[in-house]
Amino acid sequence: MTHYFSSDFKLGILGGGQLGKMLLYDTRKFDIQTYVMDANPEAPSRLACNHFEVGSLMDYDAVMAFGKKVDVLTFEIESVNVKALEDLEALGKKVYPSAATLQKIQNKAVQKKFYESSHIPTADFDLFSDLKRLKEAVSEGNIKLPFVWKSSIGGYDGKGVSVIKSREQLSQLPDVECIAEALVDFKTEIAVIVSRSVSGEIKTYPVVEMEFHPEANQVEYVLCPARIDETLAKKARELAQLVSSKFEHVGLLAIEMFVTQSDDVLVNEVAPRPHNSGHFSIEGSFTNQFEQHLRAILDLPLGSTESKSHSVMVNLVGDEKHTGEVVYEGIEDIMAMPGVTPHIYGKRETRPFRKMGHVNIIHADLSEARAIAEVVKSKIKVISKTS
Repeated sequence: MTHYFSSDFKLGILGGGQLGKMLLYDTRKFDIQTYVMDANPEAPSRLACNHFEVGSLMDYDAVMAFGKKVDVLTFEIESVNVKALEDLEALGKKVYPSAATLQKIQNKAVQKKFYESSHIPTADFDLFSDLKRLKEAVSEGNIKLPFVWKSSIGGYDGKGVSVIKSREQLSQLPDVECIAEALVDFKTEIAVIVSRSVSGEIKTYPVVEMEFHPEANQVEYVLCPARIDETLAKKARELAQLVSSKFEHVGLLAIEMFVTQSDDVLVNEVAPRPHNSGHFSIEGSFTNQFEQHLRAILDLPLGSTESKSHSVMVNLVGDEKHTGEVVYEGIEDIMAMPGVTPHIYGKRETRPFRKMGHVNIIHADLSEARAIAEVVKSKIKVISKTS
């Protein structure tokens, strides 16, 4: 018998950003009691959980003390003290995804080596312990320009990733452990979200296509389904299942991939949590990704991942010329459009390219949804009160 609902059961969430906030919509729907910890006292999740506390997710003692208060612990961001998660598991606490899964993903160098040892197709790469060794490899001609530079730790939303086209750019890079990755000549960037429950039930969401903003290196649009043929979509979903089984994760695993010119599918990187590429599911799927994450970590039956309709998601990011208290200009215009739903994350301060929300567009015709997305993008602006 499951005693999660309207009970003394406590779910702990490390991280109180927008992903935590959206996860809490579904804990509210099921009346599951929640504890959230975040370093920011103004974190978006603070209003929607039952208990909120301020603490650093990288602080061993803070994570240990928090974890001891709850029955099941999950996280909405990878920057968490893994040693604390391991020690909580040793005390018998249920942590999903596990410390072992997070440990393989948190550091991108470890993640890339894991693909190599697991025979998962990925772009060719070399690892460097510091900037000096990378510069030497470029000087000696062992690393050819252009290549993709990635910081091993802490990169997301276009940060910690650069395409290096000239030697001059090398001097602007931070002196950290890094990866030099071959530049993949790809046709499309796609993603698949896989959910895996405690007892091993697995479901994949349809393949989505990601369109990137040229300057910010951030996803601008996500289209569901991806505009690729059936055979390729099947190949991507099968590869996603293989990656999921190798990581032995519980919860969601978002897998970003490249489709090459010759229709090979390569894994780029993964995230063990709800993900930007799954936001379409809030209005577009029978079971949204956040509810599915809860079902998986609580070992409840997984929901249907089928789409109700075609959908396109538009990321709302801060205008590059604005910093300060946020204003959503033109939001009434887009709310007057059928099938258009804005999601505002609850961040009071905007700054250039900061993720402030997203908009889902639902339409029976995907190309029509994509056209509406462009109109939405042109009408809504994320600016500050005083620029």
